[in-house]
Amino acid sequence: MVDGRLADPLEEELEAEEHAPRLRLSRRGFVVLGVLGAAVVGVLAWVVFFSSLLDVRDVAVQGATDDKLTADQVRAAIGGLGDGPLARVDLDAAQRRIEAIPRVAGAEVWRGWPHTLQVKVTQRKAVAAVKGDDGQFTQMDAAGVSFATEAAPPAGVPVVELRLSQQAKDADGVISRPQLVQGAVAVAAGLPSDVAQRAGALLVHSYDDIELQLSGGATVRWGSPEQNDRKARVLVALLAQKGTNYDVSAPDAPAVSG
Repeated sequence: MVDGRLADPLEEELEAEEHAPRLRLSRRGFVVLGVLGAAVVGVLAWVVFFSSLLDVRDVAVQGATDDKLTADQVRAAIGGLGDGPLARVDLDAAQRRIEAIPRVAGAEVWRGWPHTLQVKVTQRKAVAAVKGDDGQFTQMDAAGVSFATEAAPPAGVPVVELRLSQQAKDADGVISRPQLVQGAVAVAAGLPSDVAQRAGALLVHSYDDIELQLSGGATVRWGSPEQNDRKARVLVALLAQKGTNYDVSAPDAPAVSG
């Protein structure tokens, strides 16, 4: 009882806490704690960056889906960068090495703790095969990048052939052969998948005269590699009509004959 009043237990407890002696660290105590903390951080850093406890033990590769680009090829490109502690792997350097593989369009590399280097690759996909003077076929993707040369074109990919008119040959200094090839590849890249599957060849006579040959003997006069999207849509509609010759060179005035 305080001053004739019953004491509140909670007030007594708070008052006792206020008057209780408080634990205070001396300067030496702070120094000791600092040293211990630094030691713990140092040990952790050594474990992560320098010891063999968190070494790379596996390189997991995603996206290498066929025998043209294998996981082993990707691992070989990484080489010694994938050795040692996972934390010390130079991810950017590993990515650059992988993307130097001709069939790789892009790559992502990241750490999969505790022991795995994770890699995801995007393969280049051929939209056209350019027939060379030596009879070999150079595969090119939608960006116009050549990435493989083989004795035969891939299945379902149109073959680009230069059958230049004399006028086109005379204009070689204005529009070069590589530019003509790039134009034909742009046409191939814009073809709808069902049309691309039917495409046998893209014959380049000049910049303004590209001819698409379809399976079954039908031909498509494409014209120049301009308005490709518009021409592709018009061609899909035209193919619903019977004919052997389709003309989308002027997509606003298409024609079917034969």
